[in-house]
Amino acid sequence: MSDGVDPAPDPVAAKRARIAATVKVAKRAGYGALLLSIVAFAIAVATGFPPWLIGVAVVGLGAFCVIAPVPIILGYGLRAAAREERGGRGH
Repeated sequence: MSDGVDPAPDPVAAKRARIAATVKVAKRAGYGALLLSIVAFAIAVATGFPPWLIGVAVVGLGAFCVIAPVPIILGYGLRAAAREERGGRGH
């Protein structure tokens, strides 16, 4: 019989939720850097390739390459763990 008190929160689920929130922010930052790079390059093409715009495009692309891989991989891992908990098929 339940006394109306929720059981203790699952520490694994709590940790997974914290990781998921961090992954979400990091993905947004990485893809934002890629978007900045694409927009800067498109503007540079239209305006005769000013050096500062090329610099912005290169920095944005570099930031994407540094930031994005880890959260993308962690995102796949989080989805696989959730699927495994639900009893879905794994590889």
